[in-house]
Amino acid sequence: MSCQPTDKAPPSSSPTVQHASGSTPLPSVVCQGTCSSAAQSQTTLESKLESLQCHFTWDLDPSRSKLLRLRDNLEDIGTEEGNSWLGHIYNLRGFIQYKLGFKEDAQSLFSKAAEAFRQMRNADEGPWLVVNYGNLAWLHHHLGEQAESQAYLSKVDALINKYPSPCQDELHPEMCAEKAWTLMKFSAEQKQLAADYFEKAIRMQPGMVEWNTSHVIGLVGAYRHNNKKPGADILEKMRIAKEHDPENLYLAVLYLEQCAKKGDRIEDEARELATKVLRNPVSTYSGTKALLRVYGNYVSMDEAIDLAEEALDNHPDERYLKRCVALCYKWKIYGDKRPKQSMIDRAISLHKEVISLYPHYSLMKTISLANIYAKSNREQAKAEQIFQELLQRDLEPADKQLLYTYYAKHLYFNQKNFQKSIKYNMKAAAIPQQSSFRESSIRALEKVQHKGRNRMCREIEEFLANLEEP
Repeated sequence: MSCQPTDKAPPSSSPTVQHASGSTPLPSVVCQGTCSSAAQSQTTLESKLESLQCHFTWDLDPSRSKLLRLRDNLEDIGTEEGNSWLGHIYNLRGFIQYKLGFKEDAQSLFSKAAEAFRQMRNADEGPWLVVNYGNLAWLHHHLGEQAESQAYLSKVDALINKYPSPCQDELHPEMCAEKAWTLMKFSAEQKQLAADYFEKAIRMQPGMVEWNTSHVIGLVGAYRHNNKKPGADILEKMRIAKEHDPENLYLAVLYLEQCAKKGDRIEDEARELATKVLRNPVSTYSGTKALLRVYGNYVSMDEAIDLAEEALDNHPDERYLKRCVALCYKWKIYGDKRPKQSMIDRAISLHKEVISLYPHYSLMKTISLANIYAKSNREQAKAEQIFQELLQRDLEPADKQLLYTYYAKHLYFNQKNFQKSIKYNMKAAAIPQQSSFRESSIRALEKVQHKGRNRMCREIEEFLANLEEP
C-alpha cells in the first residue's frame, strides 16, 4: 500500500440535464424527459450520499434506549473549551438527535461541531470538516432540501481534493480518527474496530497526542470489556501516552490502576492524583469514576466513599457525581457481608435520585436498587417486588436478557431458589443476542450441568446443545 500523498483528483462533475432541441415535443414527452432527468439526478445524489464517510453511513443503528443512554453519556462529558474532542462530541450528539427525531436540534449541533473544529484547529477549513459536511448533506437530504444537500456534497468534494489522504486507498487520518472515536463511544463491542481505525490514523499522522491517548484508552477498555488482562505491550503504550499527554488525568488514573494490578503500591500516588481530579471540572473525562474504582479496590472503599461525598459537597448539582457516589455505596454494600443499615439507607436514597436523573438508565439502576434492598434488615421483600415490576415491563430483547440474568442471580444468591434461577438463566441465554449477560447465564448453566447433582441437568444439557447462536 502506498502511503505517499496522492495527486489531487479532478473536481467531480455534477450531472447535467440534457434538453431536447428542435421542434416543440408533445407535453407527455416533455414530462417523460423531465421526470426521467429528475429521477436520474435524485439517484445520483443518493449514490453520492451513500459514498460519504460520516455518521449516516457508518452502520450506527442501535435501539432507541441505547441512543438515549448514549445521549446522557455525551452530555456528561460536558462542553468545556479546550476539549480536543468537542467537535466530534457535537457531531455524534447531532446524529443521535436526528435518530431520535429531533432534526432541528441535529442541525444546531452539527453547526456547533463545525464551529468547535474551527476553534480547536484555528482554521476555517480542513479535512476535519469532511465528516461534519457529510452529516449536513444527509440531514438536508432527509429534510427534502436537495439543493442544500448538493451544496454540502460539493464542499466535501472540495475538501477531499484539497486535502487528500497521505495513504492511497485509505481514509484521511482525520476521518479515521473521528470514526474510531465514534465507534468507541457507540459500542463496547466495537472497541477493537475503533482501535484499528485509531492505529491507521496515528500511522498516517503520528503527531496527534489526543488520538494516541484515546487509542490507548480504547485498548484498555476493550480488554476490560472482554475480562482480559492487558499485556506488557499495552502497559508500555500507556506509559508512553501518559508521558506525551501529562495533563490527561483519566489516562493517569487508568495507568495507575494497571500498576496496582501488577502488585505495585499506589496509595500515595492515588491520593495525590485525587487532589488534581477534584480540582478539574466535573466530566466523565475527568477520571472521577475510574479514580473511585482504584480507591475502592486498592486503597480503601471507605476512603472512596469519603472522596466521592467530598466531590458532591463541592458540586451538589452535578448529576454525574451523584451517579458516582451511588456507585461507591453499591460497591461497598455488595462487598460487605453485613453492611450497616445507615449505609443501605444512604445508598437507597442516592439510587432513587439517580434513577430520576437518568430515566434512560433506570433499568440497570433499578436492578441495583433491588439488590441493595435485598441486603436490608428491614425491607428485603422490596427487592422481589421491584424485580416483579421490572419483569412486567415491555423491554427490548437486550434489556430483557440483562434483567433475566440479574434476576437469576437474585434468585440464586438472595432467595436460594436454585431451580427458578436456572429457569431465568435459560430465558436469558435463549435470547440470541451476544452480550456479557448471556455469557454469564450460559456459564451458570454449564456450572450446574458439570456438577451433575441437579434434577434439571438433562434439560440443561439439551438446552445448551440446541442453543441458537447470536
